[in-house]
Amino acid sequence: MKRSILVAVGLLALGVTAEAQQTKKIFRIGVLQNSTLPPSFLDALKRGLREQGYLEEQNTVIVRRGTSKGDAAEMLRQEIDVIVATGTGAVLDAKNATNTVPIVMSPAADAIASGLVESLARPGGNITGLTMITTDLTGKRLELLKETVPRITHVAAVYPFGATSTAIPTWIKDTEAGAKALGLKFQTLGLDDNPAAWDGRFKSVARERGSALIVIENARLIAERKRLAELAARHRLPTNFSIKEHVEAGGLISYGPDLVDVHYRAATYVDKILKGRTPAGRSILRLYLGISLVGVLGPETPTLHAFNPGPWMN
Repeated sequence: MKRSILVAVGLLALGVTAEAQQTKKIFRIGVLQNSTLPPSFLDALKRGLREQGYLEEQNTVIVRRGTSKGDAAEMLRQEIDVIVATGTGAVLDAKNATNTVPIVMSPAADAIASGLVESLARPGGNITGLTMITTDLTGKRLELLKETVPRITHVAAVYPFGATSTAIPTWIKDTEAGAKALGLKFQTLGLDDNPAAWDGRFKSVARERGSALIVIENARLIAERKRLAELAARHRLPTNFSIKEHVEAGGLISYGPDLVDVHYRAATYVDKILKGRTPAGRSILRLYLGISLVGVLGPETPTLHAFNPGPWMN
């Protein structure tokens, strides 16, 4: 069976000598991420950096930029030592802007399929970090969604229309296969850059009784997590996400890696790069159940024995 895992990509020998580290007192760390992502992501990165000895206003400057056109290039003009990029789009922007400054994915979707690295064992180029390989977690997510709300007969795969990640077509294909295996009707639901028009898209899916949604993670959709949760509740569409931030925003259920912990771990990669050493990583997988939305779905109650509800049961 395929597995969805968070993979720590091995660092290259990036040529940072011990002598250079001894003479360099101020480290300039760039953070490239959508400004509307949860603040907890950057907070976790900073916490990890502090624990590694990188202290703002003492020996470290953190330069944060968004993901608009030109932001990566502008950041590099600040003499950045290493870039931490959140999301496939941000990593691609950084990659297109430099082939010398090290880039830490925190994380990116399927780094190989997205063309970011040559392989997980030997990434090549200047990119390392953590990647989410989502080739089969969709099947488990669908099973959990079906168990949570047994009346589901139809599922729509929600994805960011126009996103550059080549992992999205693979995810859609795997989701369709998982839906068919459960006897569910399947369709895709692409969301463009105009969130004001999303209500109509959700409404069209909700017209068919027994409909539900499964969402692929993307920085754009994470940034719109509150809107997605509100639309799903408004149209009574049970929805499965892959990160807990959607549940915290009001979504029903999530199953996947903890991105706060991913950003915390990214600090280790930054440290290893600046010291010229090779770090290791490990997979992270957690499950959350959002109790807040159960009431709007109708009289059915989720079968909790299948879940590890974490803080949502408190």
